[in-house]
Amino acid sequence: MNVFELEGVTKQYGRRAALRGFDLSLAPGESLGLLGPNGAGKTTAIRLLLGFSKPTSGTVRLRGLSPSDPTSRVGLGYLPERVQLPARMTIRSLLFHHAALIGLTGAAADLEVDAALEQTGLVERANERIGSLSKGLMQRAGFAQAFLGSPDLILFDEPTSGLDPIGVRDARDWIASARERGCSVMVSSHQLSEVERTCDKVAIVNEGQVIASGGIRSILNDGESLEDAFIRLVRQERK
Repeated sequence: MNVFELEGVTKQYGRRAALRGFDLSLAPGESLGLLGPNGAGKTTAIRLLLGFSKPTSGTVRLRGLSPSDPTSRVGLGYLPERVQLPARMTIRSLLFHHAALIGLTGAAADLEVDAALEQTGLVERANERIGSLSKGLMQRAGFAQAFLGSPDLILFDEPTSGLDPIGVRDARDWIASARERGCSVMVSSHQLSEVERTCDKVAIVNEGQVIASGGIRSILNDGESLEDAFIRLVRQERK
């Protein structure tokens, strides 16, 4: 069974179709890069998977269930494109709050929070209020929250946004570490070089449809980079 599936999905916002006959799936243990121009429908697809909105037509399944079923989201980590966290909380208190929401308490919560802080380089900043953090540190806190509880599926929407070069390298390592322990991963990003380094497969989206998908090598012409292939395919679709 696939970790998630979108089959023939359409999502209308008034007269505008954000998704049109959209098909996408992820098998257990796979790492998928979701690529597309601004407004192509990538974030809309993620919102449907998370149950934040419902499709106009078509089928969305998360672990074989409707995303509206809370049990479908057990073991799911999520890093949104715009990380917005409670400004008055400290990083540590945020993580303990999130740990409680996913059913971690006592010693188990202590271990998970400490591990997340260590992994994301936030141990020395753990008692700082979120409202005082830079964009890069806020992004790190978002990663820490997404990793709590060792999820077996993580959805990343522009994960390197706001990170400096060291942070980008760290993020790449964190995603690789999740993959090594068998986590299924989807990365929506404009940073094609990072997708090339962290993902097995890609799906290229344009104007609400998947226009190409498969292993990275399978969509490249001879001598092409992923960026070259992306531009070629999107331009072909727009002719």
